Amino acid sequence: MNIEELHSLIAEQQPNICQIAAYKDGAEVYSDEWNDYKKDDTCHVASVTKSIVSLLAGIAVDQKLIEDVNQPVLSFFPEYRIKRGEKTIQNVTIRHLLTMTAPYKYKYEPWTKICSSEDWTISALDFLGGRAGVTGEFKYATLGIHILTGIIAKVSGMKTVDFANQYLFEPAGVKVHENYLAETAEEHKEFTISKTPKNHIWFCDPQGTGAAGYGLCLSAADAAKIGQLCLDKGNCNGKQIVSSKWIEEMTKPYHKCGEEFRNMSYGYLWWLTDDKNNCYSAIGNSGNVIYVNTSNNIVIAVTSYFKPTIFDRVDFVQNHIEPILVK
Repeated sequence: MNIEELHSLIAEQQPNICQIAAYKDGAEVYSDEWNDYKKDDTCHVASVTKSIVSLLAGIAVDQKLIEDVNQPVLSFFPEYRIKRGEKTIQNVTIRHLLTMTAPYKYKYEPWTKICSSEDWTISALDFLGGRAGVTGEFKYATLGIHILTGIIAKVSGMKTVDFANQYLFEPAGVKVHENYLAETAEEHKEFTISKTPKNHIWFCDPQGTGAAGYGLCLSAADAAKIGQLCLDKGNCNGKQIVSSKWIEEMTKPYHKCGEEFRNMSYGYLWWLTDDKNNCYSAIGNSGNVIYVNTSNNIVIAVTSYFKPTIFDRVDFVQNHIEPILVK
């Protein structure tokens, strides 16, 4: 298959893809757009945001703003009033948030309660813990990990987006981002499901803290730069943006997930998609992906407009896009 055939195949079989950018051996080797998107436009990359937050957490650890991942979450919030009878939240650490093994006091994520609150970090803390204790069970959460960006904002004294701009985005050549606050539930929904290009924004709570589980808008070109940064073990143009130690720790398999998660393993908010070829990915709803293949020295970023329950995008990358680049 050649590039022109791939373009047609994507238009026919993966119609919500808006952009693809790919690197091989550190150089951009492929870039294309669909659905009237331009190269600099952005898509809401959904849970890819989580993986970016992992990098920000690593930078905060590198800067000694966070002691280490075993630091208890509540050590950052001494003013927080623990609910009567709660005996679990005290033992929850940053590592539990990063590996999705934090316990929560809900069966389904409380979107309305948290997203209608004035401070999502405190609201998320209210749902952290529970009677079962810290069991180490994998529990994928989008709202609970907002605590991570709350911690980063608190220890840095900066809004999440400003911390990201200064210490990750600008040094990696990613365009500067701004906060975006939805004033109404309707605006929130429109942000999530709109198919039109976005600006370089990060959805935030009323405190200006970027949503940790979703909300970041990236172009494929910028997403690929993030992937290349990870492939280069945190280094960009000779500058160590994130420590190589963090990249190594971030991409270790801490939990083997079941069929619900396509039997992938989970690192620090990154999916380990192919153990045999040392591949890991940031994966978001609608088929947004940053795919890193350390064996073939390849990075592929895909951005897409909203279309739920797309579970085969990494397979598509491996089966149709990567083979063109390996030739």
